[in-house]
Amino acid sequence: MALKATIFKATLNIADMDRHYYADHQLTLARHPSENDERMMIRLLAFALNACEGLEFTKGLSTDDEPELWQKSLSDEIELWIELGLPDESRLRKACNRSRQVILYAYGARAVPVWLEKHKNKLSRFRNLTIVELPSESTEILAGLVERNMNFQISIQDGEVSFGNESALVNITPTPLFP
Repeated sequence: MALKATIFKATLNIADMDRHYYADHQLTLARHPSENDERMMIRLLAFALNACEGLEFTKGLSTDDEPELWQKSLSDEIELWIELGLPDESRLRKACNRSRQVILYAYGARAVPVWLEKHKNKLSRFRNLTIVELPSESTEILAGLVERNMNFQISIQDGEVSFGNESALVNITPTPLFP
């Protein structure tokens, strides 16, 4: 018997001073059985960093031809494609060919520089690709904040992210790696 996704509810109160974006979002996340808490929280972080009208979670891990998050135009064209982790170069190539902008949030500590060195030459031709590294110390702490019903206050200023709830605050410094 196949395992079903676990449903989580999250309220994000976002104050992004860098983009002048201030909004509350009520989100429902389906965590795939193979997804861990850290990855799910990175999805929430990626949402917060790119929050806008029309940004939405996709089927993610359960489908090969969709990103983790995307934003589509009114004519159903993909404007923003957001990936997580250290995907294969062919997946990023496909994303860059299908979307106006692609952002990869890479995580995994020591594996990120090795992955980037391996794929950098092939990825350098994509002008619509941005790769951002998330520090593992911060993403591991984020994983400890998981509950079935979550409420987070997220503040973004000068590239720094403060991600917190009633009991904890995590400071995250995403590092642009590429271009």
